[in-house]
Amino acid sequence: MANKLRHESSLYLRQHQNNPVHWYPWGEEALRKAQDENKLIIVSIGYSSCHWCHVMERESFENQPIARIMNEHFISVKVDREERPDVDQIYMTAVQLMTNAGGWPLNCICLPDGRPIYGGTYFTPEQWEAVLLQVQDMWIHSPETALDYARRLTTMVKESERLPLMEIPKAFQKEDLEKIVEPWKKRFDKIEGGYTGSPKFPLPNNWTFLLRYAVLAQDDFVAEHVHLTLQKMAQGGIFDPINGGFSRYSVDTRWHVPHFEKMLYDNAQLMFLFSEAYQHQNSSLYKQTVEKIFGWLVREMTDENGGFYAAIDADSQGEEGKYYIFSEKEMGELFDEDNEFVKELYHIKTKGNWEEENTNVLFRDSETDRRLQKEYGLEESEFENKVEQINEKLLAYRKEQKPYPSVDKKKISSWNALMSKGLLKAYEVFGEEKYYDTALKNAHFICKYLLVDGVKLLHQKTDNNRSIPGFLDDYGACADAFISLYQVTFDEKWLAVAKQLCDTAIELFYVETEQEFIYSAETELIAQKVDIMDNVIPSSTSMLIRQLHKLSILYGKDEYTKITNQLLSNVLPHIHKYGSAYSNWCVLLLQKVYGLYEIALTGEKHFQFKREFSLYYIPNKIYLGGTKKNLPLLQDKDITKSKVYICKDRTCSLPQDTVASAVKLINANRG
Repeated sequence: MANKLRHESSLYLRQHQNNPVHWYPWGEEALRKAQDENKLIIVSIGYSSCHWCHVMERESFENQPIARIMNEHFISVKVDREERPDVDQIYMTAVQLMTNAGGWPLNCICLPDGRPIYGGTYFTPEQWEAVLLQVQDMWIHSPETALDYARRLTTMVKESERLPLMEIPKAFQKEDLEKIVEPWKKRFDKIEGGYTGSPKFPLPNNWTFLLRYAVLAQDDFVAEHVHLTLQKMAQGGIFDPINGGFSRYSVDTRWHVPHFEKMLYDNAQLMFLFSEAYQHQNSSLYKQTVEKIFGWLVREMTDENGGFYAAIDADSQGEEGKYYIFSEKEMGELFDEDNEFVKELYHIKTKGNWEEENTNVLFRDSETDRRLQKEYGLEESEFENKVEQINEKLLAYRKEQKPYPSVDKKKISSWNALMSKGLLKAYEVFGEEKYYDTALKNAHFICKYLLVDGVKLLHQKTDNNRSIPGFLDDYGACADAFISLYQVTFDEKWLAVAKQLCDTAIELFYVETEQEFIYSAETELIAQKVDIMDNVIPSSTSMLIRQLHKLSILYGKDEYTKITNQLLSNVLPHIHKYGSAYSNWCVLLLQKVYGLYEIALTGEKHFQFKREFSLYYIPNKIYLGGTKKNLPLLQDKDITKSKVYICKDRTCSLPQDTVASAVKLINANRG
């Protein structure tokens, strides 16, 4: 008989609806029942595309004897971490404090009031059964031990990532950046790109910062390493060469063997990164990578209403990566005269090219590409056309013959906004309307389904069960997307939406007495978390703060500047210790140190000027312009004339007639 998850819209929760465990969704019913019956709560957290979540389900949650223990002694609650990141944050912090490790599946045992007392990630069935019995025995025979530990642990959860107020410096210094980057360099893998060791995560925001730093600080070593990393990622097995899209990470040191799930947020940020990197180094590989991410997005991840889906599972029919791998025999049957070409192109081996016998994870490398191009007497364009024809055949075969993994079709505000921003960057760089059209449709989706009365955001589209209010990262990411849309269109309505979102975020999440932002405005949780450290996705605070910095310049809002400077000052000592965990803060620091050029484009040629600027890599800039005078920086300018103004710190250059002369001014200012 299906449990209480059967009515949920979350794919991850529905995957557990037929478990013999009497699962509850997170909510008042489960918490009230635990307190009424004085039972401990199991909070089990995961997401639909998580391989080890599926493994633990098969081994433990479908195990009848273990289910009986859980049902008799505990109230068991399943949480989709993507649906309720606020819940996940709290219990992840608790488990990290207890074990110095974290990840998913996340399993935390709590008091009836929700305070944690024991936790971990994946457990074998034997381990899980032993943990359940031991913790239950403690609750029966020495509850005071559990109560005391819960009190101390909850206090630590509440205090984690809270920072003392620091004095705001008169100016942020280049020395701050050098202190951060120099130890960072020591972790570079100079052969395979990225960082030494395994697993290898793309961490796009790290490389966005480092590329910008390399250009502004004129650090060729860092620039070369960023480009090495991007090349290795784009040609490794972590990137799907057939259908596009990056997997979440590779388990090895060579970007070869992926953990096969594909997440919207990774690909959104990587689309942005590869587009921006193309401005610095016009690599055809970067352009192809962006095009392939876009193709994957449109084919696999886009709803007809313009919203983007969250993720594609790693598993098919319970087997990780089954949809993506090929045997030599399959290739031989699929290709005739091109068989040897394909085997060399994608490094196909008879016994397989990874740990699974007789199976191959497809990947490319530049050296092999060049050799094949020469051997077959092909021009570069002919070579790429041939590869594309091979990929089309492989994609058709894969779709027809291999089990397709499940797609999680939830549409998360922040992740949709990240992809919109990536698309708009691709449009800025490559000028192809398809990127703009898709981003604009997504912006309308956000406004129609996720924005309430033009003021407040939802975390995801309302379903039959509940409406989840937006979290701080939803506000930060959506404001970023709308500012990006303004800079493409110069339509100030998008800028107004971004400003309204930031004002609402300050109202909902800013604690003035502590001068910090909390992640969630909900009061049902045991703690209000502060989210400071950047991860694969930048922290919610750094995302919001960066938008306040942009709006402080565009609108001349000193109150935004005050909040921005105070929070950056608070975080700065921690950035010095471990820069890669604060990379989005580092982008803001970079802008504070080197300044942010306000490029004002006026008159009939303002769009033409914008297009010409895309040919240059200017990492510290923000655009404004058009034919209206509403923004402070435009009010004293003759907007009827086609001119370019380079402004900085509220001071503008003389008007320039060409983009080339304006870029000369920027370069001269850089020294």
